[in-house]
Amino acid sequence: MAISTADFKNGMCIVYNNKLWTINEFQHVKPGKGGAFVRTKLRDVRSGRVVEYTFNSGTKFDTVRLEERKMTYLYNDGEDFYFMDPNSYEQMSIPADVVGDTAKWLKENDEVTLQYAGDELISITPQMFVELAVTETDPGFKGDTVQGGTKPATLETGAVVNIPMYINVGDVLQIDTRDGRFIKRV
Repeated sequence: MAISTADFKNGMCIVYNNKLWTINEFQHVKPGKGGAFVRTKLRDVRSGRVVEYTFNSGTKFDTVRLEERKMTYLYNDGEDFYFMDPNSYEQMSIPADVVGDTAKWLKENDEVTLQYAGDELISITPQMFVELAVTETDPGFKGDTVQGGTKPATLETGAVVNIPMYINVGDVLQIDTRDGRFIKRV
């Protein structure tokens, strides 16, 4: 479906230069001289990069409908990751290269959000906070405090995060998946 700059809304997905972009911000500008134009901040759907573009007023774009589906992560066999729709119990596999870095936050039976543009899978988003056990880290010693710094730790999914010195192997931690930051010990 084609739209013009007059139809822009925040969060809308458009096709520009053969790429999918979501509109973060836009502003219609009517200068005293010359024609009206639209300043935009667009986010590349695949890379997440934010770019500013200016378009002449009335420029036409194709839109793409974004759809999100909640799925349950089941397991991976090394090549594919398997997900299940909790309503229909339909299972689907996604290649490991498509899942990418998201894999380090996936734990069996966790809910994830798959985002589609038309029929194409464009992103896999884990829950904002996950609880994972520490499988490997240097031991903490008496006297180590919160202000004493951090140390690296490997979690059960293979992710490596920085944690306070008092955390030990076997502790379950809450981690923010957006930036890999330690939140608290559970």
